[in-house]
Amino acid sequence: MQKEQNVRLVLASASPRRRELLSQIGLKFSVMPSTKEENAKTTEAGALVQELSRQKAVDIWEQLSEETQAPNLNGKRQPELLVIGADTVVCCEGKILGKPHDREAAVEMLTALQGRSHEVYTGVTLYHQRETVTFFECTQVEFYPMTEAEISDYIDSKEPMDKAGAYGIQGLGARFVKDIRGDYNNVVGLPVGRLYQELKSHGWM
Repeated sequence: MQKEQNVRLVLASASPRRRELLSQIGLKFSVMPSTKEENAKTTEAGALVQELSRQKAVDIWEQLSEETQAPNLNGKRQPELLVIGADTVVCCEGKILGKPHDREAAVEMLTALQGRSHEVYTGVTLYHQRETVTFFECTQVEFYPMTEAEISDYIDSKEPMDKAGAYGIQGLGARFVKDIRGDYNNVVGLPVGRLYQELKSHGWM
């Protein structure tokens, strides 16, 4: 029997992959992407993704909290609000790779990743009025060698352009993955197994 949610979940992300992952594990949620400009004070990957995930969650919680606390038309208060913020980066030999801003950047990223291992970090914040939980997961991914033609053809597909590290493991990018150690869903963009356990352990499920 599936556990019932006792909070109103809002995902502060426009990522369709994160929406798919939350739906996959049976959560009910709405989507309100944060448009807050990212402003991190750290460059260490684990700390960075946690800080940015928290900024996104706080941004949406502040916009929605008054609305959630107000009674509805029946005079009953709505379920308590819990906002999920998330941020993902790729780290290769200590260099953080976000989303490529143009084709040249995508070529540079994929050239750096081909034939070697890198890490994917996703930070998650669960923001609630009584308690906030922030964590990150790290997954190691190894790529096969890629030719210049393969890199060019892959970028032509447009898949790399909206993804950290310029590849999507759940799409065409899977053809270049040799090995993965850790949570696959973390590479897609959200470690939903860990997220669900956090929801349970804090009484939100």
